[in-house]
Amino acid sequence: MQKQTKILVIDDDPDLQTVVKSVLESKSYQVVAALDGDEGLRKVVDERPDLIILDVIMPGKSGFEVCREIKTDPKYYFFSHIPVLMLTVYPDDREKMHLSMREGMTMEAEDYL
Repeated sequence: MQKQTKILVIDDDPDLQTVVKSVLESKSYQVVAALDGDEGLRKVVDERPDLIILDVIMPGKSGFEVCREIKTDPKYYFFSHIPVLMLTVYPDDREKMHLSMREGMTMEAEDYL
């Protein structure tokens, strides 16, 4: 029996979480959700996901801070290999979006959605 791929979605918008979760589950992925960075970091350890989809703009810790912790903090050494996709919405400001993308890539995020 093949192991189901587990994806952790960290986003403070419950509506967006519902949409992302629905789409991923329809493709047979197992989805775990967290509403903020601290909860997300706990779930990285507890759930050991295969992929993390991480919102850039959240209250408390930003997605950049969460990504930096996962990739560089010794506490998360055994999880630093997990690919991170940064999720952002800047519908009216392309320059902000590009700056955000560049910053995310310096945090070792794999890509942007």
